[in-house]
Order: sequence, then C-alpha cells, then structure tokens
Amino acid sequence: MNLQHLKYFDVLAREQHYTRSSKILNVTQPSLSNAIASLEDELGITLFEKKGRNVVLTKPGKIFQDYIARTLGTLDDGIETVTKISKGSGFISFAFLPVLGTTFVPKLVRGFHDANPDKEILFDFHTSSGVTREIVDGIKTMHYDIGIASYLPDEPSVEFLPIASQELVVIAPLDHPLAQFDNIYLEQTQPYEQIGFSKSSGLRNVIDEIFKKNNCSYNIVYEVTVDQVIAGLVSQGFGIAVVPNMSILKHLPLKTIHLKNVIQDRSFYLVTNKEAYLTPAVISFKEFVLAHSDPKEIVY
Repeated sequence: MNLQHLKYFDVLAREQHYTRSSKILNVTQPSLSNAIASLEDELGITLFEKKGRNVVLTKPGKIFQDYIARTLGTLDDGIETVTKISKGSGFISFAFLPVLGTTFVPKLVRGFHDANPDKEILFDFHTSSGVTREIVDGIKTMHYDIGIASYLPDEPSVEFLPIASQELVVIAPLDHPLAQFDNIYLEQTQPYEQIGFSKSSGLRNVIDEIFKKNNCSYNIVYEVTVDQVIAGLVSQGFGIAVVPNMSILKHLPLKTIHLKNVIQDRSFYLVTNKEAYLTPAVISFKEFVLAHSDPKEIVY
C-alpha cells in the first residue's frame, strides 16, 4: 500500500473535491483519480461516490478515514520527534550510583540544561539497583544511554572514562576499639569483622585490590550491595567497613577514620556503549560531563 496514495485519500476525504484536492497536493487531477482508483482496487471496496460536482465518502470510506487520520497523525508526530532528536533534543536514559544523586549528578544535569536552553531534553533517571554490574549490563543492552559507575574489567564493548573520585575511609561503631583514632593503617583493620561490598559491586574489586597491595586480609561477615546500607549496619555495631567517604556518614552514629597508607581512591566513570548509536542529545551530554568534571575531584 502506497503511503502517498494514503495521503491523497486523506486530502480528498477532507476536501471532497478532486480539483481542489489536486491543487493542494500539487498533482494533476488524473494522477489523483488514478491513485484513488488504485487504492480502491487494492482494498476491494469503493471509498468515494459522486454527489453533484463533489465526491463524498462511502460508509467504508468513513471508517477507513478514521484509521488513516490517526495513522498519518501518528506518523507526523514520529517525524517531528525524530527531527527534534536529530537537532539535539529528546530523552536521555541515565543510570548512576545512588551515592551521586544528592549533589554531583543534579549539578551536572542542571548545568547541562542551563547550557542548552533551546533544546528540549528530558532525562529518565535510574538509580534503583545501585550496583555497577546492573548499570553496565543496562548500557550493554542499550536499556540505558549513559551511566556513571565504578570500573569493571573485561568489558570490551563498554567505554569507561574517569570523571570523579571518592576517598576511601574506615567506618566503625562509636564503641569500637578503632573509634579512638582519626587515622589508622589498613593493617589495623585485620583483627576485626568487616562488612564488605557484594561481588556485583564495582567497589568490591577496588577494595580487594587495596588489601592485596598492602598484604592485608579482611574477614567479611556480611556482604551488601549499597554503600548506605553498609554504613547503617556499621552504625548498629555489626562490624567495621572500608567505604567511600560520603555525606551520609556525618549523620550516623559512627566514627569515620582516614587511612594513612592508602592513596588509591574510589573512581567514578562515565559509561557508554562503544558499539551503540548515541543520539545527538546523549553525545552532547557526554561531552558536557567530560568538559565539566575532573577525575581527581573528590566528591561526597
């Protein structure tokens, strides 16, 4: 079925006059007549009947017009939307770790909107899982356009670009033996039970590597996915933990202790799919984030 013929039908159905319709469509009247005849032959039914010098829709023609009007309207909406996307507007599906949702991400998005006042860009934020593994998998399946997460090894189709850091600290219950210190060496944590990140968290690899480099071991008694949950468990005396120095720590009954011999911070990475098409809006946001971030910047 020819789309052009459907558009011819739509105009003739509204105008009910071949001469006026052919002028609107900028085609000859015979061309219009042939198009309608071809459409009727294909459908096997009469769509128009003569009424004086005009034509009117038959009953099947009226039914068909309702469908065609909706179809062409939807098509026009689609064309308009895609045209806007090509000019930098549209939706961005953005997944990030919840710890960045208080200040870091809102400031980035606000700055991006302020820098692009003429573009209609809407963000679809995703923070529900809070795990790097889920964010990276979502990027690979193109469920998310862009993300911020920890680094994961062996992901050749994913681009990881460093954009910020967090200091790693030890947290302990207020009545814990380590709570008397402001600074300690990593090996001082070894005698105590610890709450660790689950293996699905990008931080687990980072912290494992830090203990390995310092020839230290740690006794994990609980594994948790989310930073804030670990902090809550520590505050209730379930153990100590090595976590990023985040703002929530100031509001919990626990002691934050800095590490003397650990210079490696937790890094955050801007994550995209190397093999996927990125819309102009996503590319623009990616470039903005890279231009307005510093891998050495410490965030909380």
